[in-house]
Formats: sequence, structure tokens, C-alpha cells
Amino acid sequence: MVGLRLMMLTSVLFSTSLHSGATEAAVLQQPPIATFKSGIDLVQVSAIVRDKKGRFVQNLSAADFQIIDSGKPREISGFREDLTGVSVALLFDVSGSMEARLKDAREAASHLLSWLEEDRDEAAVFTFDTNLDEVMPFTMSLKTLPDRLNSMQPFGATSLHDAIAKTAQKLADRDERRRAVVVFTDGNDTASRLTPPEVSAIASGIDVPVYIFGIVSAVDNPTAEISATTFERSALTGPLADLAHWTGGHVFVSSGPAARSNAARQIVAELRHQYVIAFESSGQPGWHSLEIRARSKDLTVRARSGYIAGQSRPIS
Repeated sequence: MVGLRLMMLTSVLFSTSLHSGATEAAVLQQPPIATFKSGIDLVQVSAIVRDKKGRFVQNLSAADFQIIDSGKPREISGFREDLTGVSVALLFDVSGSMEARLKDAREAASHLLSWLEEDRDEAAVFTFDTNLDEVMPFTMSLKTLPDRLNSMQPFGATSLHDAIAKTAQKLADRDERRRAVVVFTDGNDTASRLTPPEVSAIASGIDVPVYIFGIVSAVDNPTAEISATTFERSALTGPLADLAHWTGGHVFVSSGPAARSNAARQIVAELRHQYVIAFESSGQPGWHSLEIRARSKDLTVRARSGYIAGQSRPIS
């Protein structure tokens, strides 16, 4: 039963459409959008491809993919797999509920930084409780966390959803790299204005996958044998898991050093194997459900599940 539930938690694609409220919030929250001189608005989508054994698939071409936009096929206008490096925003929950877990969160982030390459990757560090704070701007060769994180004392309420949306927007102008927000949290949110669907619309609008790195004890880990928390009651499943999957990201729940190390390695590996696909935006305004398929039935694609027409970012 645990294995079946774990498969449900880590399913690679949600194709759920968002409500109109998410669309309205995303339009209000979106950063300024660059456009081509020709006036053609291209939707940019990062996609990860795996075979039946879960292995990354490389060296595909645009002809190997299909784009389904609100049920209609779209022609691919741009295709890249040669982006120069990774740009990752590390987002730490420093609210009161993380008091006993912040050390584990720092360890997980250190594992992730160890997998970045000094000559081409960059990272930034942010913290949040009810407000977002930039601890370290985007920096090349960042291998250790700022000393400030070692002395920080978690306190206060949690605006998790709001912080994810604001951090995703910090990545909007770093589109020459493979981008992601990685959130280190126990999943609790007590003070956000935005809902998970609204946040996923904002992040999807700038093609930033959100990875949730769940930092919990084994007894609170719904995937652990000794867990006293069910999948239905865990803060790391349900709407928060939906948020990650809608953006093309993923949820990892880690209770020990080995699991944290493996999750960090997998996040960086996924970013390194992204394809970037572009197509011309629909002229119909509003939210569009989106599905990226591989023509081969032996391959599975994970990508964001939609976009807002008129709010897309073209590939240069």
C-alpha cells in the first residue's frame, strides 16, 4: 500500500486545468514580459524525458515531440538542449514550525550545491516566514551556504505559497539557463494570500519548475514504514504536490541523510536533462491546458501543464 501511494505522490504529470481565479491572479503577478520585434509570442516549455526504466533520454530532436494545446496540436517553433548551465533558487522555510528541522534543510541544500558545476552553474539563497528575504543573490561557484543560515532562529507564521511565487519571479530574467525553485520546507502554510493553483500559474507563466524538498521526521513522512501520518493528512501531498507537478517540478520527502543526498542529486540531474521547446501562443486569451508528448510510446515526458496566452516568454 505504501508503494502504491508513493507512486501516486511521485506521478510525473498532472494535466489538471486551473480555475479562472488562478488566471486572474497570475496576470496581476506576472513580471514584465519580453517580446520579439515581429510581435510573435512564443510559449517556452522545459521538458524532461525518461524511458520505461526511468532513465533520462538525450539526443532527441523537435520531430520526436508533439504539443497539444487545449486539445489541439501545435507546431514546434523552437527547440534547444544546449543551455549553458543551471540557475537554482534555494528557498528556506524559516518559520516557527521548522525550528527542529532547519539543520536538516541546510544539509539537503549543501548536498544540492555540491552537484553544481563551478564554471557554469549559479545559485541564490532566499528565506521566508511571512516575508521573503534574499540572503545571497545569484552567484557562480556557490558551494557553501551563507553563514547567516547557521545562526538563524526559525520563528513566526508561514507564507509558503506567496514565497514560492515571488521567488519564481526572481528567475524570470535568467532564461539562458535551466531554472528551478527548490523549496526546503515541512509543507505547512498558515498565512499566504495565494493558493497553490495561483502560484503554479505564476511559475508556469515564466516556465520555472518548483521542486518541494520536504524536510520531516520519519514519523511525519507518509512514505516511511513507521509513519504516523497518512498521505491524506500530510502537508506535503495534495495541493502542494499539485503545485509542483503543475509547474513541471516534483515533490521529494526526505527523513534521513541518504534520502536527502539522493533527492538533491536527482533534482540537479533533471535540470541538466531538460529540453526547451517553443511554440506560437494561441490567440485565445486565458489559461490553456498543455501536454507535451513523445512520439515514441516508450518514452514519458514531464513538463508544465499549461500557460496563459499573452503572458508567455519567447526563446531568444
